[in-house]
Amino acid sequence: MKSPYESLSREQLAVLLPELLLIGHMIDRSGLIWCLDAFGQDEMTQVSIEEWMAASPVYTGRMQRALKFEGTDVVTIFKGIQLDIGAPPQFMDFRYTVHDPNHGEFQLDHCGALMDVEPMGEEMVRGMCHDIEDPTFDATAVATNPKAQVRPVHRPPRVPAGRTPHCQWTVTIDESHPEVYPSEGCLEVRQSRAATVELAPIDPADDGRADYSGPLLSDVDFAAFSKSALVRMADEVCLEMHLLNLGFIRAVRARADAARTREICVKQLTGLAGLASERIARALDLPADAGGALRVLELHPVFNPSVYVNATVDGGEIKAGGPSDSAADGTWISLCGPDEPKPLAAAVRGVDARLDVAYTGDSSGWTARVVTGPDAVDECEEVQVTRFSTGAGFAFQSGRKSIPITPV
Repeated sequence: MKSPYESLSREQLAVLLPELLLIGHMIDRSGLIWCLDAFGQDEMTQVSIEEWMAASPVYTGRMQRALKFEGTDVVTIFKGIQLDIGAPPQFMDFRYTVHDPNHGEFQLDHCGALMDVEPMGEEMVRGMCHDIEDPTFDATAVATNPKAQVRPVHRPPRVPAGRTPHCQWTVTIDESHPEVYPSEGCLEVRQSRAATVELAPIDPADDGRADYSGPLLSDVDFAAFSKSALVRMADEVCLEMHLLNLGFIRAVRARADAARTREICVKQLTGLAGLASERIARALDLPADAGGALRVLELHPVFNPSVYVNATVDGGEIKAGGPSDSAADGTWISLCGPDEPKPLAAAVRGVDARLDVAYTGDSSGWTARVVTGPDAVDECEEVQVTRFSTGAGFAFQSGRKSIPITPV
């Protein structure tokens, strides 16, 4: 099945990639607030730890293979972070130093996640910057080298207040380190269809970079990559989201019955769906009408990669809900359709508040058509809640130079 991202130009894809990475980062912003309400702060923190530890080693390995930068050194770890939904460029402004293959450092000149939680108080900051980061940074590194350790030089709460950079960490690979093993959740997520789905290979003859071999760059210049590579990267980033969502579902399910789990997961999807549509439409300058909304749905992470979700746009409608790898995994597509209209309603209203979705069919297969109502509809609570994140309105800045980083 052809990727919908192939219908975009190389220039459009270069603009969309950072957006997709930021949208993936917003999964926690749309989901954890409902976990806080349901389980309390300590268990919300555990949900975040478990979901990232389950997913990040899986999707990091996929991206390494796709872009041919597999290795066991700190450069490979840093390249993986640059293409991780946990670290969208600029919003999570990682700056890297490489000393040698086994030693490096990074600092965050700007941490959008810190900007989100710092107003909530020191306890929330410690939950994110200590409790969550300690195990999840090592879990991400294990995709490259199980002997890697990520350790803080300094981190929030910021002392003195307003300290910059927001945090600084060392990365050390040493054979004497105890080996880090994949979590139980990671072993489970590795068995999912999302973990193993085959995507179209990158065409090495296409104009532009076909991979990320060679030196680590200070900033990834997406415009330098070929269209074929950008299509594959977009599909891989969407898979990162599905894999993180599988980790989220698993963590919530361990704390709630089936009905409550579904309720929380629908709320998470609804909040994310609305903001994702808004950002995609704005980034690609799509019209605020039914046609623009249908185009957004075609490119939306809920429906991509298309080979995983088995969704198609044809004749002004989007067809989905039938058998697919995504449905078998129980990811977002199983929370959309005639029985759960709210997520896609939020998605189309991210383009224009007058829009809605009309369905035909049932859970075994359905067709959705975007319709225009006479009046704007108030934004739903799930999207409103997700807007507390500074990522909702974050604007990417152009003009950064992509400079090779050499050992110092």
